[in-house]
Amino acid sequence: MKKIYIVLTHTGTALSRIIKTFTKDEFSHSSIALDKDLKQMYSFGRLDPYNPFVGGFVHEAIDDGTFKRFYKTRTKVYSLEVTDEQYEIMKHTIVQIQKEKNTYHFNRLGLFAVGLHRKIQREHAFYCAEFVKYILGKAEIGEELPEIIKPEDFKKIKGLQEVYQGFLRKYDSPKIHVAELLRNNLQIYNKKEGVV
Repeated sequence: MKKIYIVLTHTGTALSRIIKTFTKDEFSHSSIALDKDLKQMYSFGRLDPYNPFVGGFVHEAIDDGTFKRFYKTRTKVYSLEVTDEQYEIMKHTIVQIQKEKNTYHFNRLGLFAVGLHRKIQREHAFYCAEFVKYILGKAEIGEELPEIIKPEDFKKIKGLQEVYQGFLRKYDSPKIHVAELLRNNLQIYNKKEGVV
């Protein structure tokens, strides 16, 4: 078994505030990460941190690009346990899109249609939540998700576990707390010694 991570964010940009106005949700952007450190984090969004009108497939980073520019970005990070096969399917799909990223575009019409509760799907085009849903769908995850998808909808996925909330720049990959580790070791010791 492996884990993937669903990352919900709100940068506070003009576009993200417009999205929030329509959705009434806390977060306006979603990404998928293949590792707990979020080094392999992907989405569809700004290609240039200073230009909201040029978008596409992005390999995102906490300390680079849009998230570096908008350092007050707030986030909730969720983990989801998946099979090795599901993980490889998602990874392969992302790699293929990355290889062909010049043929993909940001689905602006689809994004704004969400605010009108409509779906506009374009070939080789995604907005952030469409992309995450597509990747999950390839591995047959998230079948309970709605057709018209928003970032907050990913919270409905069964088995999702919240691992962090706060400023994205302060995210530190989940680690076992020392006290928890000691408690677990004590429980193992007690079981061996027959202590209840």
